[in-house]
Amino acid sequence: MHNHGKGKGAKAENFWSATWRLVKYVKPWMLGIVFTLIMAIAAVVLQIVTPKILGEATTEIYKGVMKAFVMKKQGLHISSIPIDFTAVGHILITVASLYILAALFNVGQQFIMTYISQKVVYQLRKDLKAKLERLPISYYDTHSNGDIMSRMINDMDNISTMLQTNLTQFITSVLLFFGVLYMMLTISFSLTLVAICTLPLIGIIVGVVAPKSQRFFSKQQSHLGDVNSQVEENFAGHTIIKTFNREEEAIKQFEEQNDKYYSYAWKAQFVSSFMFPLMNFVKNLNYVFVAIFGGIKVAAGAVTLGNVQAFLQYVNMFNQPITNLANLTNTIQSTIASAERIFKILDEPEMQDSDVKLAHEDTNDKIKFEDVNFRYVEDNPLIKDFNLDVPKGTTVAIVGPTGAGKTTIINLLERFYDIDSGSIKLDGIDTREYSRSELRSHISMVLQDSWLFTGTIFDNIKYGNANATDEEVYQAAKEAQADEFIEKLPDGYNTVLNEDASNVSQGQRQLITIARAFLANPEILILDEATSSVDTRTESLIQDAMDRLIQGRTSFVVAHRLSTVQNAEKIIVMNHGQIRETGNHKTLMEQNGFYADLYNSQFIGNNL
Repeated sequence: MHNHGKGKGAKAENFWSATWRLVKYVKPWMLGIVFTLIMAIAAVVLQIVTPKILGEATTEIYKGVMKAFVMKKQGLHISSIPIDFTAVGHILITVASLYILAALFNVGQQFIMTYISQKVVYQLRKDLKAKLERLPISYYDTHSNGDIMSRMINDMDNISTMLQTNLTQFITSVLLFFGVLYMMLTISFSLTLVAICTLPLIGIIVGVVAPKSQRFFSKQQSHLGDVNSQVEENFAGHTIIKTFNREEEAIKQFEEQNDKYYSYAWKAQFVSSFMFPLMNFVKNLNYVFVAIFGGIKVAAGAVTLGNVQAFLQYVNMFNQPITNLANLTNTIQSTIASAERIFKILDEPEMQDSDVKLAHEDTNDKIKFEDVNFRYVEDNPLIKDFNLDVPKGTTVAIVGPTGAGKTTIINLLERFYDIDSGSIKLDGIDTREYSRSELRSHISMVLQDSWLFTGTIFDNIKYGNANATDEEVYQAAKEAQADEFIEKLPDGYNTVLNEDASNVSQGQRQLITIARAFLANPEILILDEATSSVDTRTESLIQDAMDRLIQGRTSFVVAHRLSTVQNAEKIIVMNHGQIRETGNHKTLMEQNGFYADLYNSQFIGNNL
């Protein structure tokens, strides 16, 4: 699958606008977030104060040792070192209690933020799914499925991760940085200056290594998508590859993509692997400087040993929030970019119900096209002054070469697209006066690509009418000539179709979709004739099922092979969006015109 999602490090075009919209989704949970932040602050405060308190225990022990040393020097006999173990014990219990409390606060905030993040993303995903239902077909025609799926899955995960961990981590890192800085200043101003003298080095590491690593990771993700795409494509078409002896070429193409992926993957890992040792080097450098200067200050009596020990712990803690913030800056940018991609779909114009008021006419025509004009692209008219009357119960076959506008007529009838001018009437009422769902409740389609979902055959048939009884489902399968092969399957109607329904044949898939149409029992039927790639017996079954389905209904048959439409009451021959000829097979052949040419060409080996 193509990697349509933005890689990490992607930047949002309108950062603050997208951030504010994301905040609106979080707003209902603001009380929980405030509570989380209070717990985060409490955990950081406890984390910050414990080293200094623990340092007091070291100071107490140091005092006792020094006292014993002085007493010995004075010639006094001592049986044990005079350390106030009660005070040391109290300090250690206090520190342990504070660490436990800090851990509880951390667990609590993580629990709440996990709950909130999932609720926010649930709502966002729900809104996106609802929006996708309201978008016009034209949106899906101009956007790849992979890109839409990437927004629904990868971008949602990005937002979820950010809310769940990164938000509190960001707050914690900021608090930790300033808190540790403050605690170091309370111990010794001069030692703090020594500790922060390595900040420029950290700045260089974070500002140079991290972005470079990020760019390589982004490229790595992009090329991983290309590799995945090629592997998926090759597996799907492995029969074709073998048939045309293209194995070597396929391997060569894969190796090219794999080499590109490898090139960026090792660079990303190599550069990012520098981050930890470099930061460790700076931390150790800090540690050495502070230990030396701290030792001098303890010897001079300017600072207690316990405070120097606490200060060394703070030095260890000081670099951590800086590294976190550097990484989080990229992550947050990437998350807001993901949010922006989702909001772009949410802002797309939706299908509009036209407010058309045309006089209703009393007619025997089920469908009537009047002076219909339509274009997909500006300045490129496709359907021009199209007129067609379809009486109730009539079968109309639409034939013509590729690009003639056959499928477009169906798209307009179903209101997947709205016409530019003219009128399409159902029972004398303009179709734009119906809601789309109401209009489509009168129509059922059997498409060339038989769409079936993962689930049982029974559920796939029942998709045509959710209120149907079990008996009606079985009857529809019988009508569609599908029950014979279904009964022979080991699990019968409970056979679970896999993702692409490849565990039944193409002809059998088509029979299941015809059964679905029988169950829907529509007034108007649209058949995209699709028997060209099945065996003769199955073709006969499909044709027989379609003939049964058509009986008594107003039907549109989009025909690819003209031999299948000879019995249609009305054949309209289209080319370049206009009707060239109309009639039945006999009269059209007698005219010896465009239809006769098309028909004869199919019998001398030319496929349309």
